[in-house]
Amino acid sequence: MPFVKQTKNSAYASRFQVKYRRRRSGHTDYQQRRALVSQAKNKYGSPKYRLVVRFSNKYVTCQIVSSKIVGDFVLTQASSKELPRYGIKHGLSNWSAAYATGLLVARRALTLLGLADKYEGVTEPDGTMTETEPLEGEDEPRPFKCFLDVGLKRTSTGSRVFGALKGASDGGIYIPHSEKRFPGYDPESKELDEETLRSYIFGGHVSEFMESLEEEDDERFKKHFASYLADDLGSDDIEEMYENAFSAIREDPSFKPSEKTKDWKSESKKHKATKLTYQQRKEKIADKIKAYEAGRA
Repeated sequence: MPFVKQTKNSAYASRFQVKYRRRRSGHTDYQQRRALVSQAKNKYGSPKYRLVVRFSNKYVTCQIVSSKIVGDFVLTQASSKELPRYGIKHGLSNWSAAYATGLLVARRALTLLGLADKYEGVTEPDGTMTETEPLEGEDEPRPFKCFLDVGLKRTSTGSRVFGALKGASDGGIYIPHSEKRFPGYDPESKELDEETLRSYIFGGHVSEFMESLEEEDDERFKKHFASYLADDLGSDDIEEMYENAFSAIREDPSFKPSEKTKDWKSESKKHKATKLTYQQRKEKIADKIKAYEAGRA
């Protein structure tokens, strides 16, 4: 059969259906979202939660979200903006910061649900593969379960998104996953190097880069790690900083709003135009006409 060019006539145009707006703008993978949102019919409308991990240039944001017909509902959230409160003031978007943010959102969610004491997770992370298992006993609650939502981020081996997953999993949430995407996994031997994974959790890759850069180019080292050096933070102090931060997160994962430097409600009203009544608008126009006529005279 010869090739026939499709003529885009009025019949074609009248039947053409545009894709969803967020698909057209490239913001949502609807095939992925459909799989994450669809719930089994025999679950009687129980929410299906997902761990949403998103990265900006400076921060990591983790949310635990469920979906309904009217839209998404956020159970709780955590951002790496909060990490300076726990002692992590630098590198708020690296792999270790993603782990800390995942740990923070997990402990916050379990505290909210009253499961923090029953499911503590991994208190001393050592890079081993551990999943949250249900407690023994019929009356014991099952672990809180959610699925990883990576959005449009590529799921390559060693990606930061799996740092957030590992932190949430060690925090006591059950997230189905395997070891194949963690740093240190060898696809040939099909084994995970636990030392490499532990090094990433405690910022070992950052301290190694600091040491190598200091030896190779001292000027670039001082420029690149200027904020670290300003706080007297060297390569030997990185692991201790993260270790103390993880302990502090477990002690108090509650959200505390930042202190506002200004009263932004009153500040916004300064620049907001006041709404005029009909009579005031008429008087304003009359004044403009008078001023125009006076100028012509």
